[in-house]
Amino acid sequence: MPDRLTTDIIDAELAPGARNAIRVCLRLQPSERITIITDEATAEIAAALQAEVEEVGAAHAVFVLENYTERPLTRMPKIILDDLAQSQVSIFAARTLTGELGSRIEMTAVVNKNHIRHGHMVNINQQIMVEGMRADFIAVDALSQRLVERARKTERIRCQTPHGTEFEAEFSPKLKWLKTSGLITPEKWGNLPGGEIFTSPKNCNGTFVIDGVVGDYLCAKYGDLAAAPLTVEVENSRIRSMRSENKKLLEEFRGYTSTDENSNRVGEFAIGTNTACTHVIGNILQDEKIPGVHLAFGHPYAEHTGANWLSKTHIDCVGRDFDIWFDGAQVMRDGKFLV
Repeated sequence: MPDRLTTDIIDAELAPGARNAIRVCLRLQPSERITIITDEATAEIAAALQAEVEEVGAAHAVFVLENYTERPLTRMPKIILDDLAQSQVSIFAARTLTGELGSRIEMTAVVNKNHIRHGHMVNINQQIMVEGMRADFIAVDALSQRLVERARKTERIRCQTPHGTEFEAEFSPKLKWLKTSGLITPEKWGNLPGGEIFTSPKNCNGTFVIDGVVGDYLCAKYGDLAAAPLTVEVENSRIRSMRSENKKLLEEFRGYTSTDENSNRVGEFAIGTNTACTHVIGNILQDEKIPGVHLAFGHPYAEHTGANWLSKTHIDCVGRDFDIWFDGAQVMRDGKFLV
């Protein structure tokens, strides 16, 4: 049986972000059904989401992962996947542990197959609920739409930072640009907080300085990388070399990007568009939405971008303080949009 979280004592600071998630981003209707997947560490935030669902009056089911299986997850429990397939809307609000990406891919496969409006809140915490989740997502969507329309006509994007990034990506009309602005549709699930446009690049080359954060489970271990950045040299979309003063991070990142034959390949080129995210907090869920460029090595979201290759891994990499040019026309200066 699904769980029910206690909603009589919830931090009031969580309510605005929960309201934004349920009513603005997911547009849950009283006639619909929602599945909320959470864990013990995130139960308070999930309770705030559940309370908002109850105010809307929609049917719902809540699952606390530890009640159904051991962590780290090797598979997403069948009872959860079966319930998810019955819903029009869903949320995953839980922390990540090493080796759990496969279970989340199982979940999003059900989301994709059933065209569920899904909010992905991996490693959500109170700070994100009171910062990124309080964005004006209507305005973020408008900015994202203007930017993605330009990106779809662009052949090359160049970016640089005062910290050493000099990077250029080439794009193909056969590979789709997507907008995940926080207003989630059945066509593409999105992270919450939202605010980015992305595609899988045709090819890319250059130096990318990761002085923000890296993703997946490494984010919780290493946080803000400003003091000891990870610098990656990319040639023909693959990692040629990498360096960092943080030798443990370097070793783990090298291992992660060596998992399979495409783990070291740039699968995602993205531009953050959430203007409520103004500074690195050490959490990839919010930090990748900061206005600027982030890359991901590994899985290219082929089911959405049209890429013709796959990977079992996907790790986002965020930098700081970007200048960006679309086919020579500058669209960002010092991390501020010019569009």
